[in-house]
This record gives sequence, C-alpha cells and structure tokens, in this order.
Amino acid sequence: MISRRVLRRLDYILLTTVLLVIALSLITIASATHVTTPVHMGEEGRFFLGVINLNAMGFVIKQLIALVLGLVLMTIVISINYEDWAKYTRILYIINLLMLLSVMFLGFTALGAQRWIPIGPFAFQPSEFAKIIIIITFAHFLSQREGKLNTITDLIPAFAFVALPMLLILLQPDLGTSLIFIAIMFGMLFMAGANAKLLAGLIGGGAAVGIGWLYAFMKFPGKVWLPLQDYQVNRLTIFVDPFRDPLGHGYHIIQSQIAIGSGGIFGKGIFNGSQNQLNFLPEQHTDFIFSVVGEEMGFIGTTLLLTLFFIIVYRGIYIGSRAKDTFGMLLCFGVVSMLVFHVLVNVGMTIGIMPVTGVPLPLFSYGGSSLLANLIAIGILQNVYCRRKKLIF
Repeated sequence: MISRRVLRRLDYILLTTVLLVIALSLITIASATHVTTPVHMGEEGRFFLGVINLNAMGFVIKQLIALVLGLVLMTIVISINYEDWAKYTRILYIINLLMLLSVMFLGFTALGAQRWIPIGPFAFQPSEFAKIIIIITFAHFLSQREGKLNTITDLIPAFAFVALPMLLILLQPDLGTSLIFIAIMFGMLFMAGANAKLLAGLIGGGAAVGIGWLYAFMKFPGKVWLPLQDYQVNRLTIFVDPFRDPLGHGYHIIQSQIAIGSGGIFGKGIFNGSQNQLNFLPEQHTDFIFSVVGEEMGFIGTTLLLTLFFIIVYRGIYIGSRAKDTFGMLLCFGVVSMLVFHVLVNVGMTIGIMPVTGVPLPLFSYGGSSLLANLIAIGILQNVYCRRKKLIF
C-alpha cells in the first residue's frame, strides 16, 4: 500500500519511539488489570489477600487488536497525500457533527457520561476521532485565512468553527475533550499567524472569567448557574485540597500521590505495586495509568516515559517546521497541541497539580478508540514528513 519511496522517507525515530511507548503501555496495562485485593471470607468477617484477575490478558488482547487496526489505519493515512484531504474537509466536518450527534441516540452511559457507542464486544468513542477530524478541517480553514487573523472580528469565524462540535462533546458531558478542542484551536491559531497578544489576552481573560464564575457558583449556591455537572465542579476544585473529601472526590488524587511517591527511584517492580495490586488506585489502567508507572517503575520509569513523549513532541515540531505548505504545517501543530495537552493534563492530575478531567495518557492508557485516534495522528505527522519535498515517481 505504501510505495518504497514513501517508506524510505518515513521518520523512523518517531515510529520507533511510538512503538516503544505502546510496548511499555502493554506491560503497564497487564499489571494494572491484574490486581490483588482484600476479599471477604466466611461469616467470621475475616479478610485475606486473594488474587483477583480482572481478565488482565483480555485487556491486553483488546489493546493489541486496537494496535493492529491502528497500524493499518496509520498506513492508510500515510499512503494518501495530505494535500488531497483539503478537497473533502466540508464532508469531514459534516460527518464529525453527525458522528457526535449519534452518541445522543445510540450511545450508552458509563461513569456519568454518554460517550460510547457499542459495537459488538467493543465500545466506539466518537469524540476521540472528532479531535483528529477537527485538526484536519481546521488546518484547511486556517490555511485559507493566513495573514487575516489579526482582530477579534477575524477570529470569530474560527471560534464558531470549533465551537459547534465542541459543544456537542460538552453535552455528553465530556469536559476533558472539550478542553482539548480549546488547546488545539489556540495552538493552531498561534501557528497560523494570529495576533499573539490578542490570543494571550483571550486565554487570560477566559481563564479569569471561568475562575470567577466557578467561585461565584460555589460562594452563592443555587443562585448562580454553571453549565457543568456537580461532579465536574468537584473535580475542578478538589485538587486544591483533596483531603477536604479524602474518601470521596479527593480519593483519586490522594491514592495517586501515594502510589507515585512510594515508587521511589527504581519502583517496586512490575506487578508489585501495593496501591495498584491491592486495588486502592482507581481507574489504574485508564486515566491513572501514569500512577502505576510511578509506583512500579519509579522515578526512572516515569522519566523514561516522559522522555519518550518529549521525543514524539519534538519530532512533531520538527516535521511541522519543515512542511512544504501552511496546510501541512498546521496539521502537524494541531497534532502536537493535542498530544502536549493530553500529557500535561494527565500527568498533572495524577500528581495533584491539575484537576481530574478524565483525559487519558496518549498511546499509553487503555482504550481502543484513543489508541486508534492517536495512531492516526502519528500517521498525519508521517504523511507530512514523507511529502516535505515533492516525490518523483
């Protein structure tokens, strides 16, 4: 499917780094889904530590299936010249909206949100692919407005372009993915040449309004409306003082900090983390998988993982800076903005410096839709890199 000329032009540093991250993730997922936990025994009320295998290999096998499918999709993405995508951005945008709307009618609810559509034994999460589509369509949208993004009036169409699919995601409700849309939008606007001072002012002003609105909502309960669920408000505020509700909303952060802190320099070893294996750490194979790395692989393991992510981001910036056109450059920096925000928020929430927003660690957390979407994103980077110069056949 991919010609030999394209194969020779692939960024093998990026590809190798991505595969190393995924290999490390499979090991971590196996450990995170194979836990020991206190099990009740008999009428005497005694407890013992029993091995509860939460179908550990089942999780790993599903992730491997997603990996194979993701590599196929990445190959397809690389094989189609990204310049041809511009012809179909309107169709892609409409498909994106229809896909997100379908969740309201076909999706099922889990963990307080209606985000997934069942497909046999698997669950399809449209919002993960919506991020990729918005990167492609928004890149084309901005490439046509290069040099015309200097005033608020110029930016309003760009905000409206991103706001429509973002609001559909916010209705699920999915605050984390909505915030990722904002990060992608501002990152791509900056690279498209929008007025940097204006963007900084909008970000700062928006943050101030958001914090003020949240403060008023908490200060005057029942008198101030906020477009968020109660659990989302608690997530946004509890990280400041998780011990305010140590057995409730603060539990995730506290257990995560204990896990990471107890790992020390070298960690406790795979399958040997007490917080993970005794099932104190919640969502340890998805949102809080970085905590498992910290506990079982220690400072060495977390540093290695973050270094691998740094290489991926660096290669994304490198490829974007050498793209042959604005469309290709914006595609790359859209992907980079998405990956950077994912890593910063996920790692930040596990160590207690960011709110818990349900943002997975890209290419690492368990989840087929997330892995597929991120491998497609890597395929976009490879596509632009392969065609940084005109291919001659």
